[in-house]
Amino acid sequence: MTYKITVRGLVQGVGFRPFIYLLAKDMGLRGTVSNSNNGVEIVVELIGLEKDIFIGRIKKEHPQAAEIHSIEIEETEETELDYGDFSIVRSASRSDEITQVAPDIAVCDDCLADRRLQTHRKNYPFINCTHCGPRFSIIRDLPYDRCRTTMADFRMCAACEKEFTDPADRRFHAQPVACNSCGPQYYIDNEENTYEEVLAKSVSAINAGKVVAIRGIGGYHLVCDAANDKAVRQLRKIKDRDTKPFAVMFANLEAMQDYVLVNEEETRNISNWRRPIVLLKTRENPAYSCSEQVNPGMKTLGCMLPYMPIHYDWFEHLQTPVIVMTSGNLNDRPIIISPEEARNELGGRADLLIHHNRPVHNRVDDSVVQVCGGQACIVRRSRGYVPEPLFTEVETEGILAFGAEKVNTFALGKGSTIIQSQYIGDLKNEETFAFYAEAMQRFCNLFRFKPRMLVCDLHPDYLSSLHAEKIAKENGLQLIRVQHHYAHAAACMLEYGLREPVLAVIWDGIGLGDDGAAWGGEFFLCDGRNYRRLAHPDYVTMPGGDRASLEPWRMAAAWLKHYDIPLPQRFTERIGKEKIAQINSMLEKNINCPLTSSIGRLFDAAASLSGVCDFTSRQAEAAILLEQIANLDCRSSYSIDSESNPISFRPLFEEIIEDLQQNVPASRISAKFHNMLIDLILSKTLQFSKQYGINKIVISGGCFQNKFLVEGLQKRFAETPLTLFVPSRIPCNDSGIAAGQLFIAANKKLISTQ
Repeated sequence: MTYKITVRGLVQGVGFRPFIYLLAKDMGLRGTVSNSNNGVEIVVELIGLEKDIFIGRIKKEHPQAAEIHSIEIEETEETELDYGDFSIVRSASRSDEITQVAPDIAVCDDCLADRRLQTHRKNYPFINCTHCGPRFSIIRDLPYDRCRTTMADFRMCAACEKEFTDPADRRFHAQPVACNSCGPQYYIDNEENTYEEVLAKSVSAINAGKVVAIRGIGGYHLVCDAANDKAVRQLRKIKDRDTKPFAVMFANLEAMQDYVLVNEEETRNISNWRRPIVLLKTRENPAYSCSEQVNPGMKTLGCMLPYMPIHYDWFEHLQTPVIVMTSGNLNDRPIIISPEEARNELGGRADLLIHHNRPVHNRVDDSVVQVCGGQACIVRRSRGYVPEPLFTEVETEGILAFGAEKVNTFALGKGSTIIQSQYIGDLKNEETFAFYAEAMQRFCNLFRFKPRMLVCDLHPDYLSSLHAEKIAKENGLQLIRVQHHYAHAAACMLEYGLREPVLAVIWDGIGLGDDGAAWGGEFFLCDGRNYRRLAHPDYVTMPGGDRASLEPWRMAAAWLKHYDIPLPQRFTERIGKEKIAQINSMLEKNINCPLTSSIGRLFDAAASLSGVCDFTSRQAEAAILLEQIANLDCRSSYSIDSESNPISFRPLFEEIIEDLQQNVPASRISAKFHNMLIDLILSKTLQFSKQYGINKIVISGGCFQNKFLVEGLQKRFAETPLTLFVPSRIPCNDSGIAAGQLFIAANKKLISTQ
């Protein structure tokens, strides 16, 4: 029989066609393989058990970077192919239909070996093949051919071209293929250097405690010795960064294990081809340690492994096994991508500027992952993940989702897939908003996308919402507004293919609610089309509005006044009677005191009352520090009034005050606070599950970046008949909002066409 086999997933630009070609050759099959707008299409003659063997080997032996979403098999009308061999052919689809682009892939072991074995690539720092190397960061247009990437100016030499045109070669149709004779090169600012000179000078600078800026795959990094306190302090000064932790890169897993604890799932994620930053727990009494300036006040460390050849070369010569590797940007601006930007922004700040002459077209930061209870959860989705599509069963074509305002991403719909942008950042920053608008236009061009319907957050003053309004008016397009927390719930539903009603627990900082209040502690009953708010905490005022998130003590004062509980003496002495009097006056006169149901603001209050954090320098700092100090062995919990609706936290605050009077350590207060929240979620979901006959529970929102909270829920839900769905491939923070918005719009679009 002749079969047409369509493989969908991450199967283009990752060596999948050469893999199918070699597999078919090995099995002695006749047929063809080509890229299509759906993925990869195989037409092949198979006899008897060959079909099961062929499909089984595809699933088992596919390239490491490939990810198969589905394999569709159908018999064709043909009974015999016109050719007597197996071949790779050009796509039968129009070029503008093929819109798959692979993410950037870490250098593979085979290429690292080739640097020692191949004469024309000896020590070459930009080596790559069909299984590795830059993809998204260099592409300008589709179809994905060299002339449409930033490799266009590098003409292949005869040796590279021979490999490029040989279907049996690992570099067959590897568009960035290059070598020492014909490819990109590093150079030091205002100098002409060999790679050996660049390597020697950069190693010397790092060993000497200096800060190096270097162009990577998706932009510049700032690098220094992570054990050198003076160097890390200089780096903080360069980036104007107070206490926010830096990510570090280790030479290898063995070196990493001297500093942090790494379990099996964390090892798998940190060493896979995506090479994200993975958040790991530091050892209590490590044999070696980084400077305290790397992650002040934290018991976790963002770690990654080398993913470019120069990283491996550095560690062969550096005196340290660990370096700080942080985005090359200033004051939360977008990552720098060009030598001109680097000179303007980092010249005179970094001690050494290292460039290369392969332009970065699409800027991408390093991705961040955290493993909770054996499940990898993406915190920041960028290099190595974008623009891998998300698959859904509803038609998404033409829907453009604008996302939230902080940690922004946007998303667009193509067929039955959702393509989410790389991490953008906080749109209130002027340069970041410019990056947002530029990236959105580039995605529309790259993926042959024409918007037909727009969807944004309910909040009218978000810059993403204002941008959506502008485009809607200019083009006469329908604009749908989606409540912030409903979008969080929908993103998790999208990820797990949940179309039926679910119970959703959505906890975060704040998002505009339907009643005009700032929501953030919600229990929903929802599906892809509608939602109903079942429960939420007591509304409490936020004295000073957004300023309350920067000064957590304000929320402590507001919660205690709400329940008419006297402030602890030590709290009053620490904050000052005058400041507290001002806040009380604001509360009594209701001046700039919006209402909120936010659990994020509840975390702020608990962090301040326990003496952990009264003032913050970055988003969610109080909640993060409160989690960091929690006593993991403590099983006690504060009381909850789970029957009340709105949910009252009076028992919580009364018992915290009592513990403070008894000099209970902040670590125990933190643990009891977290355990109370776990008890609350379990109690309310069991109650609503019984009431509505639903046993599927989704959680999302920034509060669920909290590992203590998530792992506690995973353990407790495992003992119940309920199934807990934890965001994994789509971030639970506001980076996931756009995907959720688009999923809701697609379902509403479905309603309108029925």
